[in-house]
Amino acid sequence: MHLFFKLTAPRRCAVAGLLLPFAGMALADMPASEQWPHYGRTQSGTRFVPATQIGPDNVKNLQVAWTYRTGDLETQDTKNLPAFEATPLKVDDSLYFCTPHNVIIALDADSGKERWRFDPQSNTSGHYLVTCRGVAYHADAPVNPVNPVNPVNPVNPVNDFPSACPTRILAATLDGRLLALNAKTGKPCTDFGVNGTVSLLEHLGSVKPGFYSVTSPPTVVGDSVMVGGLVLDNQSTDVPSGVVRAFDARTGKPLWSWDSGAIETDQIANTYTRGSANAWSVFSADPQLGLVYIPTGNRSPDYFGGERSPSEERYSSSVVALEVSTGKVRWAFQTVHHDLWDYDVASQPVLTEFNGTPALIQSTKTGQLFVLDRRTGTPLSNVSERPVPGDPAPGDHASPTQPFSSDMPSLHPTVLTEEDIWGLTPIDRHLCLREFRRYRHEGIFTPPSLQGTVNYPSNLGASSWGSVAVDEQRQILIANTNRIASIVKLIPRDEADRQEQAGVTQYNPSYGTPYAVQNTPFLSALGIPCTPPPWGVLTAIDLKTKQRLWEIPLGTTQDNAPLGIALKLGMPNQGGSIVTASGLVFIGATTDNYLRAFETKTGKELWKARLPAGGQATPMSYVSSHDGRQYVIIAAGGHAHMGTTLGDYIIAYALPNPEPSSE
Repeated sequence: MHLFFKLTAPRRCAVAGLLLPFAGMALADMPASEQWPHYGRTQSGTRFVPATQIGPDNVKNLQVAWTYRTGDLETQDTKNLPAFEATPLKVDDSLYFCTPHNVIIALDADSGKERWRFDPQSNTSGHYLVTCRGVAYHADAPVNPVNPVNPVNPVNPVNDFPSACPTRILAATLDGRLLALNAKTGKPCTDFGVNGTVSLLEHLGSVKPGFYSVTSPPTVVGDSVMVGGLVLDNQSTDVPSGVVRAFDARTGKPLWSWDSGAIETDQIANTYTRGSANAWSVFSADPQLGLVYIPTGNRSPDYFGGERSPSEERYSSSVVALEVSTGKVRWAFQTVHHDLWDYDVASQPVLTEFNGTPALIQSTKTGQLFVLDRRTGTPLSNVSERPVPGDPAPGDHASPTQPFSSDMPSLHPTVLTEEDIWGLTPIDRHLCLREFRRYRHEGIFTPPSLQGTVNYPSNLGASSWGSVAVDEQRQILIANTNRIASIVKLIPRDEADRQEQAGVTQYNPSYGTPYAVQNTPFLSALGIPCTPPPWGVLTAIDLKTKQRLWEIPLGTTQDNAPLGIALKLGMPNQGGSIVTASGLVFIGATTDNYLRAFETKTGKELWKARLPAGGQATPMSYVSSHDGRQYVIIAAGGHAHMGTTLGDYIIAYALPNPEPSSE
């Protein structure tokens, strides 16, 4: 009986003209506040909204401006556990987004009326989670008969011929395809690949259903579109490669591939390393440096590393800077050595200024915030290697040290003690404490064990794919994090085989290793975390002083506790926040169905709106070039693994009678 939680173990700024090189005069000439052309608004991923119409004084007046229903849940098979995690793009006067089943939709940005939809009929068989976080946009460069070299991407010169789709939406699918659609009509771009489609399964070898998918948006820089992929965790050592590839955004022609597990990487390979570290989350890019920043996972499976080679781990659980033009590694920074905890880098790297230096901030599942010079990868805040627990399972080894960002506040505790164990009642706490004493836990990075290890943070992580947001004017970083634990237990292969033959398969098989893995949330008999609240936290950090400004519980128990009791205990969350120039933070993400607004300087909650379904998506915002209103948009469709209400809503909020915009 789970009173509070229904959690399953998850498997998983510059001006617009510079950020969208050669995107066409119409877009480049528009004020930045009117556009959201990339997943994180800019290629820097700060999610900073340069708009001031909605501010701390009037945010309380926000109301629903329009609602759109995708119909996704009504027309698609929902047994694959959907999660509506999309953040729409806003380009010119249209919104573009994808549903969990990869249906691509364009809406009128003022009214929410559908302009077109394209259903690629994705095959979702074998997928433990069906989701799509976003799409990408590309516009042709102006036709130029002189054909000079493209300064952003020398591989692709400035256009010398018109294409079938002067503007296009690029999207990747769960079944391994890269699509190009006409942004005006939604029709496939016939000059891209084969009738608008490029197969991402080529050269991957054997791919079982569900073992390879793409859930995050592609990244476009100049005329290059780059895409990674999700490789299914904890099933086997024999899984597809996590290769990152670049294609010509106009033709679909392969440009380069980066195989993180290869000893030497060819520009375009015919075969890729099986099981190499993948890059399933969102990339960032600095077009002026010619770099794209890749967050990576680790070699499958996650909790046993005795089979991994040094080359397979060289770039695992890292942020890697690749040259846009060649795919060659410029630099790499590893956040976890020999990762045995599924602490892959799930968050989008965020590019900002740090004390006057071009910086990259990488948030992590461990709660560390690494601040690096994005030109070289050199740490801009002190990073120290600290001893961590050893004695891994037989056949494995553990890194004696792990990197810690010493100068930046940690977003998560690094140890769980008996005094920390929590319960709603004394009996509940007693039962949690008894369970805690059964398992191994010597702090963060305690290796998985046959006894069972308390993982804190869990593999849900402190920071996950929602990443962090940065107020570019105030230099304030906003992070939403989770603080719950899991129990990871290794099951010897012969025992796992006996259980499998008996039809008991409550574990991840991890074929090719000596152990299967059981990973469950550390909950009491009442379904309540045994870790102390808050279980979800919103934190603000002043980047100028590297000090925590404020920290508050995020979310209540309203949609998890009996009778809708709304205790402010902070709740698990998936999705991210946005920050505005007026000094607001907007965020959904929590397991109670609300979109909230907080004051950036103080953390005071100023407004909240009840959503018809879970808001496990990052919102976005823009000012309409037609009616002058600032809109705040969120996908409210829930998350099956989080147990939130499922739905298919895109909801827009705006002020009823906005004051004239000064932008």
